[in-house]
Amino acid sequence: MDAQPLCNLTFDELALGQSASLTRTLTQHDIDLFAVMSGDVNPAHMNPDYAKASLFHGVIGHGMWSGALISTVLGTQLPGPGTIYLGQDIRFLKPVHVGDTITVTLTVKHKATGKPLVEFDCQCHNGKGELVVAGTATVLAPTEHLRLPRPVLPQVELYQDHYQDILARCRTLGAVKTALVHPVNGAALAAALEAAAENLIEPVLVGPKERILAAARDNNIDISPWQLIDVEHSHAAAAKAVELAASGQVAAIMKGALHSDELLGAVVKGSGGLRTERRISHAYIMEVRGYPKPLIITDAAINIAPTLEEKADICQNAITLWHTLFGHHRLPKVALLSAVETVTSRMASTLDAACLCKMADRGQISGALLDGPLALDNAISPQAAREKGIDSPVAGDADILVVPDIEAGNMLAKQLTFLGQANAAGIVLGARVPIILTSRADSLRTRLLSCATAVFLSAARQQGDLK
Repeated sequence: MDAQPLCNLTFDELALGQSASLTRTLTQHDIDLFAVMSGDVNPAHMNPDYAKASLFHGVIGHGMWSGALISTVLGTQLPGPGTIYLGQDIRFLKPVHVGDTITVTLTVKHKATGKPLVEFDCQCHNGKGELVVAGTATVLAPTEHLRLPRPVLPQVELYQDHYQDILARCRTLGAVKTALVHPVNGAALAAALEAAAENLIEPVLVGPKERILAAARDNNIDISPWQLIDVEHSHAAAAKAVELAASGQVAAIMKGALHSDELLGAVVKGSGGLRTERRISHAYIMEVRGYPKPLIITDAAINIAPTLEEKADICQNAITLWHTLFGHHRLPKVALLSAVETVTSRMASTLDAACLCKMADRGQISGALLDGPLALDNAISPQAAREKGIDSPVAGDADILVVPDIEAGNMLAKQLTFLGQANAAGIVLGARVPIILTSRADSLRTRLLSCATAVFLSAARQQGDLK
């Protein structure tokens, strides 16, 4: 059914004592939206712990949320479209808590002579009948009839931002000495500068000295506080960074202006001892709008068509990363993705998923709940999982998505990043130091989150929490 149009009453049609009402229930979503719109992040509205200990014993709505409801009645009902809001006298008598149902009633109190000025008595009552807001509003009432279509409001979604929390936790760990490999352009040096300014890394520049100095000079970046190790070219820079990491002189490696294959080739082929018993793999830590928690996607950058055994390592690497970032308070939920949620010999990825689940049952993969095969919708949507009749603690609530091959992973991660506006921090796992892979297309937020991830991994290794 079509929405009712917006109609008004003219000044001449208004009568003393005439009234209109609107009823709304305050939700946490209302409070969050009002805070985003107004910038009012008073802890009485936004901090449950603070609010619980306050005079009001819990989170309360912004006072002007009720005031906005008064404006809604004036602009859409009485008098309606064409009304010009001139003034408001308002008193807040009782707090409005989440879940309170508020009824706003406006009554014509006074009409001026000579001008279409109208004064309204304004009252807001809660579900108990208590008066929570009272006052008067003065408007310039319309003098001509208007009938307009009611606009369709856009859908507004809020998502939890874990970024600042992760950075705040990193600041307690201190900067990690990091070899920045072949930083011969402004983008690589700017990434290091940003991370150093946040006290995430202490850069050690490894590459051709003259090219690095020229890039710093051309981009007005002061690199004088940082150690610079002169080597001939990018291959030598990658090999030197691996050597520094293997000898303990740096605790992380960060990609500069060279191809990822060149850097990772030095890690894999180097004799410095950066390899572990696990397969090296890549993981994205993603903040996806519309998803209620961080999401790890693996492997979207290194392993092209991993075998079953390699997928087991990829899973374990991601599980270790999840515990490093988010703690050991619960087991992460790992969804093994395929195109379908049933096992079939015609689709190898479904067989691998079933085998990985059995490997987890036998302790060959530990520290997580695994389920698969699961299609993407069943992995992240509780509704989709219910509709398919999937009874699983993982389905619809995944923390980690393990893709069948690099093509699926790369497309999934980039789709979320460029179409879904997700933030994606990239990190290489399975080596004895974290390896930060960033690109010039990455946002500042992504670059810093990638460095922050390396800080956590480095700290965990120093504390003996990583094998």
